[in-house]
Amino acid sequence: MPEYCRADYDWRIMRTKKQSYWQKTDTERIQAQWHKLTGLHSREEWSAAIVRSATAAEIAANFAVRQEFASKSSFDSDFVDTLLLWANGLDGKMNRLLLPLTKGRKRQKTLASVKNDAEEVNKKRNSIVHRGEFCNEKESKVVIEKARNFIETVVGIYEPSFKLKDQK
Repeated sequence: MPEYCRADYDWRIMRTKKQSYWQKTDTERIQAQWHKLTGLHSREEWSAAIVRSATAAEIAANFAVRQEFASKSSFDSDFVDTLLLWANGLDGKMNRLLLPLTKGRKRQKTLASVKNDAEEVNKKRNSIVHRGEFCNEKESKVVIEKARNFIETVVGIYEPSFKLKDQK
């Protein structure tokens, strides 16, 4: 193979190399979860799609907490990650970290406006994961839309142009 072709070939290989999930940013992880859930939903795996939507919502809460700590403190990322583990789940991250971090600010009103969506997504996720509940298409569409609203609202506070993209 001529040298000029080899260089071009190597570039294409580098470009198509898949990035590790753990190398992705929070917003890339949210989108990856969203792509996975739209595939699950299209295969009529309603309950699994709900679990993925809840995972994406929790990553959105992680993103927001990290943004708040980055803007207000000099805590290192390992410490913030420890707090995220301590908060344990979407409900804990909202009530123990995110809402207290934004107290008295306009962001808190925005976050409070989607708190009910987060609670419903988390409740349905826990019913599936801990009690083995199965859901139908109608239920999954409702929960997934609540998750979408929560994610786009929360991430949108920090990245106004963020919108979830459904898998084609």
